[in-house]
Amino acid sequence: MSNEFDVIIVGGGAAGIGAARRLAASGMGVILLEASSRLGGRAFTQDFGGYPLDLGCEWLHSGDRNAWVGIAEASGFTVDRSDPPWTKAHPGIVQDEDGQEAAWEAYGAWEKRLRMVAADSDRASDAMEPGGAWNAYVRAIAGFMSGMGPEEISATDYLAYDDASTGKNWNLPLGYGTLVAASLPPSTSLRLATPVERIDLTADGVAISTRAGTVRAGAAILTVSTAVLAGDAIRLPAGVDPWREAAASLPLGRNEKVFLEIGRDAAFEPDAHAYGNLRDPRSASYSIRPNGWPIIEAFLGGDGARILEEEGPAAGFAYVSAQLVALFGSDVSAAIRPLAATSWSRIQAIGGAYSCALPGRSDARARLARPFEERLFFAGEATHPFDFTTAHGAHDSGQRAADEAMAALADRYRLGRRDKLAAAGA
Repeated sequence: MSNEFDVIIVGGGAAGIGAARRLAASGMGVILLEASSRLGGRAFTQDFGGYPLDLGCEWLHSGDRNAWVGIAEASGFTVDRSDPPWTKAHPGIVQDEDGQEAAWEAYGAWEKRLRMVAADSDRASDAMEPGGAWNAYVRAIAGFMSGMGPEEISATDYLAYDDASTGKNWNLPLGYGTLVAASLPPSTSLRLATPVERIDLTADGVAISTRAGTVRAGAAILTVSTAVLAGDAIRLPAGVDPWREAAASLPLGRNEKVFLEIGRDAAFEPDAHAYGNLRDPRSASYSIRPNGWPIIEAFLGGDGARILEEEGPAAGFAYVSAQLVALFGSDVSAAIRPLAATSWSRIQAIGGAYSCALPGRSDARARLARPFEERLFFAGEATHPFDFTTAHGAHDSGQRAADEAMAALADRYRLGRRDKLAAAGA
């Protein structure tokens, strides 16, 4: 393996690709090492019967300031700016409109109480109404947002994202994962299926060991998930324990998807939405016939995603199928069949969905984003101060880390040149 590079990027998700784009634009020599056999990380579009389904991130959140929108349009990808399906309830459901309004009001009241809790315990569960009739609904929505139960969510962190969001949620019909994987600059050397085993500091940079050999560069940008960073899969230099501790304060939540194929179109309107039992904290959010496809996508978070993690895909299919029958009637069971299910929590090189700051630990994002010895730089959605949990937050963090790495290399070059001139003068 060649080792003549300016920067090594570890991880080929949105953060790694964002870093590579910035470095390539500056003419830097870059190699990207990715543990899996594909690019994209938690951005992954897979084709099922001609339908590009996003198994991971799917929505261009805060689309009016999302860097991937410009990248998409510059690359010829269509960006769908229409309202997302969750704004359009499916007309074929017998709805408890009073219950839905009360549940949503309870969620809004919980969010308001979070501001008081943030200044006190910072534990989002402390904002729950004791014995509240809609606490299960609040818990389910918090699970969609953070992948965790309210007991494990920092109120400060939750509000930081909420306050920064613009509420614009756009879609890529060809898939978010398709865009991310296609966006690596061609000048970047790429090694797939190359997990990093060890990172060492050297006199002039870093040395990274893999099964395929050792690669050296002036700096490295580490974009792996917090689950990987807090674990022992990669042996890091002495002194990095504070970064590992910060990563442990930002664990990955549980968020999974179950896809079902519609055998016939009866009862299902395109680009519509449904929500499961309002009183079940495991309930899924259902996107029905997205882009007109004969597909139902069930999104589960927190307690609901735990079903797939602990019991497997068959249990997930059974759970969402039962909810759909309850929503649409018994005839639905003959109209749908299992298509795919995700297992992000079971993938060793990832370990979950997206990061969630534990109560009192929202400052861990800034601590994790700090450079180490001006040799090792950290990126990934978990390092973004307010756009965490998103692919655009990951992208922007990669660009930030790339800027830091280039500045450190420039400073090192200037110091080295000065020392050489001083030695020559002596």
